[in-house]
Amino acid sequence: MSDSCCGCGKTIDVQAMQARQRRVLVIVLAINAATFAMMIVAAFLSRSSSLLSGALDNLGDALTYALSLAVVGASAGAKARVSLFKGGLILMAALAVATQIAWRLTNPATPLFEGMGLAAFLNLGANLVCLRLLWPYREGDVNLASAWECSRNDVAEGFAVFAAAALVWLFDAGWPDLAIATALLVMFLRSAARVFRASWRELRVAAAVREGGAG
Repeated sequence: MSDSCCGCGKTIDVQAMQARQRRVLVIVLAINAATFAMMIVAAFLSRSSSLLSGALDNLGDALTYALSLAVVGASAGAKARVSLFKGGLILMAALAVATQIAWRLTNPATPLFEGMGLAAFLNLGANLVCLRLLWPYREGDVNLASAWECSRNDVAEGFAVFAAAALVWLFDAGWPDLAIATALLVMFLRSAARVFRASWRELRVAAAVREGGAG
């Protein structure tokens, strides 16, 4: 009887943990979808490359959180494979930013710092909320850890875009916007590399466990 109750307690604990994870992921998914819509409009109205990179990052994160939500409670191998896909999404966002930077270099324009500043402020606030929600899950489970990695990038991106708006106003020029967009590009590439490394590590562990069980 004692063993049976103990097993029930563990099952309930796992289910409660997964329910908390799903709830957090639903909230951050909704926040990122809303901020993507706001920032994509602001980016085109303000002619800002850094805002556009932030918008694409939020879109990628919304997809990442949706994938994370889908595999809550799945096997370690499944989570690792999804994490690999998340790394690919971050890499795609980096390539999109690189394309935008190249286009802006050939079509220079000074962004409207008022629109940049307002959008950057709202985006930063939303990103800080997401980071706070995901903070307890930053280590351990590769699924939630990769989601936290995306959220940490968002906060850095939020501060960077806000700084870009201030520098555009200060210098009345477009180069700060491009400089921040380039810095974000480097950050995305490094983040994708970290997610790929962690995912491959989890896949190797899962494969070793399967082989041990088969043996």
